[in-house]
Amino acid sequence: MIAPQHSKDPAPRGNGSSGGGACSSGCGCGSGASSTGSKEAPANLATLVEKAEELARDWRLDAVRAWKARTKGIAVGYLPVWAPRELLHAMGVLPVGVMGAGDDLEIIRGDAYYQSYICHLPRSVIELGLNGALDCLDGMLFPATCDVIRNLSGVWKLSFRGKLSFYLDVPQDFERELGGQFLRQTLLELAHELETRGARKLDMGALARSIRLFDENRALVRQLYTLRRDEPWRVLTSELYPVLRAGLVQPVEEHNELLAAYLDLVRSATERRPLDQARVVVSGSFCEQPPLSLLKTLERGGCSIVDDDFVQITRWITSDVDQPHNTGKDALDWLVNSFLSDSTDSPVRYCAKGRKGDDLVRRVRASRAEGVLLCAPSFCDPALLDQPMLQDALDAAKIPWTNFKYAENTGQFQVIREQAGTFADSIKLWSEA
Repeated sequence: MIAPQHSKDPAPRGNGSSGGGACSSGCGCGSGASSTGSKEAPANLATLVEKAEELARDWRLDAVRAWKARTKGIAVGYLPVWAPRELLHAMGVLPVGVMGAGDDLEIIRGDAYYQSYICHLPRSVIELGLNGALDCLDGMLFPATCDVIRNLSGVWKLSFRGKLSFYLDVPQDFERELGGQFLRQTLLELAHELETRGARKLDMGALARSIRLFDENRALVRQLYTLRRDEPWRVLTSELYPVLRAGLVQPVEEHNELLAAYLDLVRSATERRPLDQARVVVSGSFCEQPPLSLLKTLERGGCSIVDDDFVQITRWITSDVDQPHNTGKDALDWLVNSFLSDSTDSPVRYCAKGRKGDDLVRRVRASRAEGVLLCAPSFCDPALLDQPMLQDALDAAKIPWTNFKYAENTGQFQVIREQAGTFADSIKLWSEA
């Protein structure tokens, strides 16, 4: 077993966040706001959202290239749905979410690597690799999301020799003695691979501080989701979505500042008023991300999204990792334990308790939604194989639903707008709620 380096002065545990500003992890990554050249948060809501959309569409990773030029650090990409960002940050590595290029990139060579009946995301990622857009990344992590992403890890290893290609296998057994030991060893192997490529040694004190920075990030996201649930006209999903995606190419310190600024601005946006729209939960978009235009189409069609599974890494761990009840011998155990016992329900995660669909019904009740949009990417096996079970659960709970599919590069939404609009109208006209 690879032994991590323990800090001589481990950080004390607590529930407080470290806040913005310079990196408090002690990792020397230069990712703090004071050392990356990040500017004061925009005071204007439209300006902030415009900045977030620019970062969300940064498939050439210009922000990452600028970070590397400033810090001389290394950056490692990851695909959906989960990656140990806290571990990377503690080792001075910038975690970079790779979600494809949406409708901004024509796929030419990427189609040659895959058959026609799989989702669009791997074609887009390969295209980005082949055209040099991802050259600034020192490696890629491929989580155990589905067979397609597993196969993509092998294609990447053959196509980009010399760069890290790490298949991040995760347990489907959630006992600490089995799944916990498996995940811990996997993360230690990843830390060793990163260290051989120039990252700092894994230090438990630094990891604890990085965990608290990401706990702050998760807390800010939870506040935004709560505010949207209570006042969806105040937090538009077409704004929140790019704000979340901006964090895929930013250091966590900068993203925390962006989230806090957006939260303050929408809270004070008194000009926004309630809308007579149907409250809906969107489910199925946890991996290949929908185009922003699709979300705007749903809003224009009369739907207020009050819960979703977009950019799920921001909410994969559902509460703070650093909590007194999260016991373990070190900070790595905290992270492992949270993955085992505090991860969100997902089609890529074994449903150990209850039945598939129970969590979706719970989310509908908690968000006071009036219906569900089952919105999955075309050929997404995990989402589409779960969908019949979700539909059965919704039917049993007498919750209205409709379903449609998309691809990240979908450009025409008239049919979806008509379907969503009809669904919203039917809820308003005939719902018992």
